[in-house]
Order: sequence, then C-alpha cells, then structure tokens
Amino acid sequence: MGMRMVSQFIELIDGVGCADDLMLVMSDICATLGFQFFAIAHHVDILQAPASAIRLHNYPARWADYYDGNALGVSDPVHRASHKTSAGFRWSHLPTMIPLTVADRRVLALGSEQGIGDGFTVPANVPGEALGSCSFANQAGRPLPEAMLPMAQLAGTFAFECARRLWSVRAIDSEEKTPVLTDRQRDCILWAARGKSDWEISRILGVSEETVARHIKQGCERYGVNKRTLLAIRALFDGTLTFTDIFRR
Repeated sequence: MGMRMVSQFIELIDGVGCADDLMLVMSDICATLGFQFFAIAHHVDILQAPASAIRLHNYPARWADYYDGNALGVSDPVHRASHKTSAGFRWSHLPTMIPLTVADRRVLALGSEQGIGDGFTVPANVPGEALGSCSFANQAGRPLPEAMLPMAQLAGTFAFECARRLWSVRAIDSEEKTPVLTDRQRDCILWAARGKSDWEISRILGVSEETVARHIKQGCERYGVNKRTLLAIRALFDGTLTFTDIFRR
C-alpha cells in the first residue's frame, strides 16, 4: 500500500504542467493523506519577491491576507525551524527546535484563531536559492494523521521540486536575472562580510584601498542595494557566498 501510494503521488506530480494543475493535485494528495491545508512556498516577503518566488496554498483567505500583509514569510517560526533540519517535523515540536519569541507565539495563536491547527512541514532548502518548504496542516482540534507523515515527507519533497520547475519558467518569462559578481568583487565582499575594513582588504588582496571600495560599490550596483551589509546578505541569499565562506568552518 505504501509504495503504491508513493508511486501514485509521483505520477500525479510528474504530470503537472502548470500551477493550477499543481493546486488540484495537492488538494487530492491532502485529502488522501488526511490533511485539509497545504502550502508550498519560498521563505520570503511574497509582496516584495521576484517572479521566481514560489507560493501556492489553500489556506483561508483571511489568514493568507494577514500573513502577507505582515511579511510573515520571512519571520514565520515554522519557516525558521525548517532551516534547522532536513526532515519533516510537527509544528507542535517547534519549542524544542527554536526559541519562540512573544511575537512567534502570537503568530501561532492568530493562526489557530483562523482555524489553522497543528501541521507538518517538509524543508526544501536548495543551495543558491531562497529557503523553502512544503507544509500540510489541519483545522484546529483535528489531529495529524500520524501514520501518513512519512508519505507527507515524500509528497512534500516531490511537490516542491515540481513547483521549482514551474516557477523557473515564470522567472524566464519575466526575464528575471540573478546578479553575477566578478571574482574580485566576490573576494572584496567576502572579506567585508568577515568584518574587514577597505584598508585591511586592500592589504590582504594586494590592491589599493580605492580599488576595494570600487569593487564593493560595483557589487552594490549589481544587486541594487546601497549598503555593504545588504550586499553581503543578498550574496548569501543567492549562494554567491555561504556561511562557511564567511566563518571559515
């Protein structure tokens, strides 16, 4: 039964050709697994995000409007917890995964007031891309289908990969382009992210201080930002830099 169900899920998802198809397939998968809601999303402020940012869900409209209006895609405690693991997890386990702030508890309470109860989130973190996940949830008071969680893990993984395929086409159609830095610009940004001044970077790289400043300025221009801190964040976000690079772990 289990392998047959997995094969059916994969076949359904592989046959998806557009976002509307994926919505229908995910609704069917939810019903089969014993869930009511799903959300496939990149963890970004969706109102400010580019065309490649994935977002597909069937949550209640009122909750979705509140979620988007308060840019919770970035600060959502469920999303933050998914950055700590590669396996699916129950939302009820959040306090054991990350420290929950007062704001976090308020968000969870508001979700419950809108009818969103416990859920199960499958992380989907692809190097060089925005972090993401596929979540399944039920109404408040309705328990999770414990026996189906392994199936939800597999379905969520394949569903997010399908969404990546569909949304990558959107990005191409919108002519969205990822900024590309030169090797020297990346070197300068890396050392700046490590806390070095322009003078220190110039000594490390064997160039003038003015050259370092110019490389960082040009990097900012490519990303459309005006602060080197934002430049480093954007470079981390798209995989040009990694935390391992910066902290040399």
